Amino acid sequence: MKVLAALIAVAALFGSVQLFYSGGGEGGTADESARSPGDYRLVANGDEASCAVKRGTEVAHGLSLLTVTANCRRVLPGIERAKFWREQDDGTVTFSANGIDPIVTFGVADGDGYESYAPALPLLSLAASSD
Repeated sequence: MKVLAALIAVAALFGSVQLFYSGGGEGGTADESARSPGDYRLVANGDEASCAVKRGTEVAHGLSLLTVTANCRRVLPGIERAKFWREQDDGTVTFSANGIDPIVTFGVADGDGYESYAPALPLLSLAASSD
């Protein structure tokens, strides 16, 4: 029953966001340019496995759509279900299937990119793709 309630809440969020962005013509263009989409490379334990992820359009403050390629399951089983990128005010980033419950959590790494700290293993790095 809790899963159904969560799915309804996510559907309502998407519906309101779609209405907001498609309804105003001009409304949202400034917000859309503030957080641009980006391509990233997700790597496990120093190049053991890697895959591509794409941060999409921001749908709410700190919450963006996320595209994870199917081969990412080799990097971290279950991560292929992730649909959302959430960036907190402290710079941490989470990937989740529902926008709330994290599958993986990243902290800002030394230099560019992020390093995972939950789950503890495998250690993952996330960096902007140079493609």
